[in-house]
Parts: sequence; C-alpha cells; structure tokens
Amino acid sequence: MSQVAVVIVAAGRGDRAGPGVPKQYRSVGGTSALNACLATFGRHTEIRWVQPVIHPDDEQLFTAGAAGVSTLRPVHGSATRQGSVRAGLQALESQKPDIVLIHDAARPFVSATLVSRAIAAARATNAAVPALAVTDTIKMVDRAGRIERTIERAAIRAVQTPQAFAFAPIYEAHQKAAAAGRDDFTDDAALAEWAGLNVTVFDGELSNIKLTTPVDFQRAEFHRLGDVRMGSGIDVHAFAPGDHVTLGGIRIPHDRSLSGHSDADVVLHALVDALLGALTDGDIGVHFPPSDPRWRGAPSSIFVDFALDRLRQRRGTIAHVDVNIVCEAPKIGPHRDAMRTRIAELCGMAVDRVGVKATTSEGLGFTGRGEGIAAFVTATVRLPLGEHAG
Repeated sequence: MSQVAVVIVAAGRGDRAGPGVPKQYRSVGGTSALNACLATFGRHTEIRWVQPVIHPDDEQLFTAGAAGVSTLRPVHGSATRQGSVRAGLQALESQKPDIVLIHDAARPFVSATLVSRAIAAARATNAAVPALAVTDTIKMVDRAGRIERTIERAAIRAVQTPQAFAFAPIYEAHQKAAAAGRDDFTDDAALAEWAGLNVTVFDGELSNIKLTTPVDFQRAEFHRLGDVRMGSGIDVHAFAPGDHVTLGGIRIPHDRSLSGHSDADVVLHALVDALLGALTDGDIGVHFPPSDPRWRGAPSSIFVDFALDRLRQRRGTIAHVDVNIVCEAPKIGPHRDAMRTRIAELCGMAVDRVGVKATTSEGLGFTGRGEGIAAFVTATVRLPLGEHAG
C-alpha cells in the first residue's frame, strides 16, 4: 500500500480577509480553520504524515490552532504559496512518501470523502486535482472592463485543493521551477503542467469553499451551522410550603416554594428539555432521574450545563431561547429582565436572544387555582450540516 502525506499550506497573511489574525487561525463554527483542516487529515486512515507549513511569526498561533491533532513539526514557509509548498515537500523528503496531497488551510470544510477521492486519483494518474463544473456564463474582458468574448463553459473547471500527486515528480517539478526562477504559479497543477506532467481532474465538492474575504467567513458560518433545529420543553411543579421560588435561575420571594426535582426551577427544567429535544438526546429525566438522591436540592444550572455540553460535543450553538411562564403568582414582570440576563449567562449567548413572557390561565386549571407553575420553552439551535448524534 502506498504511503500518503499531506502538506497543509498555512503561511499566508490573508490580507483580503480583513483585520485580525491570519484567516487560517480565525474561528469558524467554534474551531479555527486550521484546526478543522488538520483534524480531517489527521483522522484519515490513509494519511500517514501531516506536514504543516506556517509563517515564522505564527508559532504560538499554530500551537493553539493545532491542539489535539498530531502532526509533523511545522516548517516555515516563504513569501509565496509556491515557495511554502516547496518547503513542505522538502521537509517530507526524508519520509519518502509515495503520494502527497497539497491543501490550503483556508479550505476548512474538506471532507474525508474528498480526501479519499484525491488519494485514489493520485494512485490512478499520478497527478490529479479536484474540480467543479462552472455553471455561470464566463466572459473574457479587457482592462477597461469591456467584454471581448464569451468562453465556452463546458470546458471550464474551478479547481480546488487538496491537489494530489506522486511525490517524486511534483517535488522535482517544484525544484525545477525554483531553479528557473519561476515562483508565480497560483496552484500546484499549473506548476505541474509547466513541468510537463499530465494532470487530470476528479470531482470536487461545493462545500469545500475557500476563505478569502469577510463574506466568505459569513458563508462559512452558515455552512458550518446550517442545520437549524427547534426543540420544545414543558415542565410543571406544584407549590409547597416555603418562602421563595426559583425561576430562570433567579430567586423570587413568594409565600410558597415549588416542590420537585432539584431546586424545582420549572423554567430551566423546560429549557434543558428543549435543548435535548433539539438534539434528539432524551430528556432531563433520562439523564438526571428524580429518584437519584444526588440531585435533591441541586441547582438546575447543573442540568443546563450538561445540555450545553452535549450541544458543544456536536459542535453546535444556541441561536434563540423563548420562555413562556404560566402562573397566577408571583408576578413575573419585575423579574423578567433578571431572568433573561441569567439565562443568557448560562447559555453563553446575548441577552437579546432570550425572550421571557408570562401569562395567567384566567383561573382555569391547576395554575389558575394557584396550585403550581408551568413553563414552556422553545430553543433554536444550529448544528453543522451533516452532523449526527454520536
């Protein structure tokens, strides 16, 4: 079986992405673009070596961005992408891989399936790149912006990475280009063509977008968290003797308390069920049985933290929480903003994404008779597209 390596090109400055750290270290869906790339290649069963190429000033950024992923020691790139790739290939020379993939860290959504196709294409043809058919009409224009001609799009492809090659020929081609003073190729396929190699294409992926401008990061967030789900939670608790109730994490003076699971915070219990429902991950009673003495009197924030951790494990985030409280007393209005603030704090979200409303039941039912409180919560969460429960 051929030995496969990958060069991850992460030495660029990414000026078109706007101010801030280089784009490969910016967060996309809760992780850096670089970490997402490294993780995909590092987990792939056919990849033996992952060789990062970074900017000399980015050692600390790389250490943080590569957390949890095993790679070869990063090498420093140069002022051009071509020079950086050459540095990565040179670092791999001692490993003697048969096949090398070359991938831009600015493409964090590369899939394991695409990586497998790249490896298979390299084994079959020695030089292959992922490509997409062009669906827009393409025009050739002059420097003044005037259209010179329309290009037949059937023969046009938009090329992506990872580009895949037999190692020895592409390394030799890079050395030949350097010796000739050529350092202006925009991708490795163009360099390979110049060196006389035959390069074929295989199917790329629409989701394998490249982060270049601020708009690309907005698209990336949608792609990363494009699976929007809503969960609902309902909880009720009866009144019992006491001097306060806890609602939405806020202690509210009252002539009675609520009895039930933990601190009987009917709002947070319903919130937990809403979050777990959006994740199709059971309910609060499944994970925290009322019969378990460990939860007697426990703050309901523990359960919220648990549900949020389940959401983080799925690389998701909360978009919105809407709370409806049904009771005759206590009055919710004076405590509404405090509840919104506390729920926002617990969920790590902006307070303007938390709604709290209250109503009576016009004297009807157990709430109307003043026997208890009910809460209805809807939570909207966003998960990465294609994410599934573990």
